[in-house]
Amino acid sequence: MNFHLTFPVTPLSSPLQYTDRLLLMGSCFTEEIGARLQGHYFNAQINPHGILYNPISITQAIHTYLDNKVYTHEDLFQQGDLWHSWDHHSRFSGLDPDAVLAGINAQQAAASKTLEEAEWLMITLGSAHTYTLQETGKVVGNCHKVPAAAFYKKMLTAQDIISAIDNAMHRLFFRNRKVKILFTISPVRYVRDGVVENNLSKAILLQAVHHMVNKFVRLFYFPAYELVIDDLRDYRFYKEDLVHPNELAIDYVWEHFIQAGLASNDKSLLTQITELNRAAAHRPFNPEGQQHQQFVQHYIKKVEQLMQQYPALPLQTLLNHFKKQLQ
Repeated sequence: MNFHLTFPVTPLSSPLQYTDRLLLMGSCFTEEIGARLQGHYFNAQINPHGILYNPISITQAIHTYLDNKVYTHEDLFQQGDLWHSWDHHSRFSGLDPDAVLAGINAQQAAASKTLEEAEWLMITLGSAHTYTLQETGKVVGNCHKVPAAAFYKKMLTAQDIISAIDNAMHRLFFRNRKVKILFTISPVRYVRDGVVENNLSKAILLQAVHHMVNKFVRLFYFPAYELVIDDLRDYRFYKEDLVHPNELAIDYVWEHFIQAGLASNDKSLLTQITELNRAAAHRPFNPEGQQHQQFVQHYIKKVEQLMQQYPALPLQTLLNHFKKQLQ
């Protein structure tokens, strides 16, 4: 008997390459995959606004990059001792509003440049629920623990999402003629909304994304959601909160992403970099011993060879890591 449902993941017709510039936006699952891309030396910027869950906030962020928006004190508000932006995750919040703006605008400038030059925009949608400030009618990216009574909560329709993505996409394609968009749906369960409501939310996101992907040739879909929910399909693959996929589940999705999303030559390069990362993480019992010194020299040569072969790869820090261990 087969107790494990598997399904083929269709390779991307236009695979990612190491030479590509990537911008990743969306839910916390974006950060998990993005961290692995950065850890393997892809040129990737992750969540310039911080974690965003709903499609309206994500597309609004894209518009700010295309507009080269500079945030000012008028865009901030104070809650308790901290200053926040309704558009941004609380990682930008702080006691000093000038410091908050400096952090926000540094990411804004970098994201605007990245989006102009990127080969890929990768968007992970988390929830179809939005929270709108009653006072202003503004959809917020983060509620910053402001009491729920300050917001209207709404479930977006598929058409709401399609319209928002379509508007942002056409502006983006006009500015960047080569960029492609890869959509995923986050497998994180937003049970605070209710189990039924979470499933309905995911269904709306799926309907909207597949409508867009089937309509445009430069849009793609990767089934991260289905790999966790339908393939792994077990709470053993979730953290203790039973909401977020654990490291094993994320590694499983990552492996499928690499197999389906990377060009063949780049898969070979990623394998070599994975080996180097593992070697760099090795903790010897006797750092000064001959065996470890030979180990270090071996990997110094490997890094130097890769640097000659792929001069655009930022491997100098890795090379320095090994050289520091030489006696």
